[in-house]
Amino acid sequence: MKIMIVGGTGFLGYHAALEALARGHQIDALAIDDVELGEWYPSEIQVEFGDVFVLSEQDLFKRFTGYDAMIYSVGPDDRITPPAPAYDFFSTRLVHAVEKVATAARKAGVKKMVLLNSYFAYFDRIWPEKQLAKRHPYIRCRVEQAQKVIAAGKEAMAVVVLELPYIFGAMPNRTPLWKDVLLDRFASGKVICFPKGGTNMIAVEHVAEAIIGAVEYGEHGKRYAVGDENRSFRDMLTIMMSALGEKKKIINIPKCLAVAAGAAIKWDFKRKGLEGGLDPQYLMADIMTDDLYFDPAYAVKKLGYSRGGLKQAIAKTMKACYPEKFE
Repeated sequence: MKIMIVGGTGFLGYHAALEALARGHQIDALAIDDVELGEWYPSEIQVEFGDVFVLSEQDLFKRFTGYDAMIYSVGPDDRITPPAPAYDFFSTRLVHAVEKVATAARKAGVKKMVLLNSYFAYFDRIWPEKQLAKRHPYIRCRVEQAQKVIAAGKEAMAVVVLELPYIFGAMPNRTPLWKDVLLDRFASGKVICFPKGGTNMIAVEHVAEAIIGAVEYGEHGKRYAVGDENRSFRDMLTIMMSALGEKKKIINIPKCLAVAAGAAIKWDFKRKGLEGGLDPQYLMADIMTDDLYFDPAYAVKKLGYSRGGLKQAIAKTMKACYPEKFE
């Protein structure tokens, strides 16, 4: 099968490309020119540079013609804090731009598109009482993204949506986002204060298997919650520190204090003219102090991906974030 990976030089796109090549597929990539490609990147992949947020539908149509399938692995994700209003920022990039890409792909004759989405959309469906899409612009846009792209496929292009949780692992020439958004905050202190909650987690290699499984076996209009292990944040942080050879005391913040801290962060964002894709106050009330757990058995069965290796994937993440500690 001839597959175009949009975002093929990024973290998930790169690993999906490796898995696809291992299965005998022909792969090309469309990406922005933000990383130096060397011997580490497969030479058989033809990379075209271009920004899908800027390219017209006609430009995309020309680039997508001749492909059987497409993988869309472009963000932004929830760790970005844009200027207010956050909904406009995420809607432009996660909804309208991706709908344009899907429409161009369908018109170009692409028969299947795999969209990498967020597990927050899954929890929005099963926890209606939390009003996640209403309270968090990022989650609202992820929900709308799936709806718009599935509709854009019409009867001509199958659209498969993968709802992804916390992902660990590494790739050459890129530092994991975990370093800036989480790990650097704990680098200097001896104590880690963190909300009492948990999440599903998975190694990036298994996400790649799920992505190519979706290309091969995924059904149109289906949303697959892809994941592996359910772990508390305390477990996650303990594994991270252990990989670094460090011992730090982990204190779970009471929910009331976590919510108050979130409110303070929200006020600071507002003062700076910013707005989080995840509302910090509700993030602490409804997400970080809860267990975002699910059973991935259905996705494992349908997409045929394997499980395990989470601790090793977290260790790889830590090594990529702090290579000097592993010398």
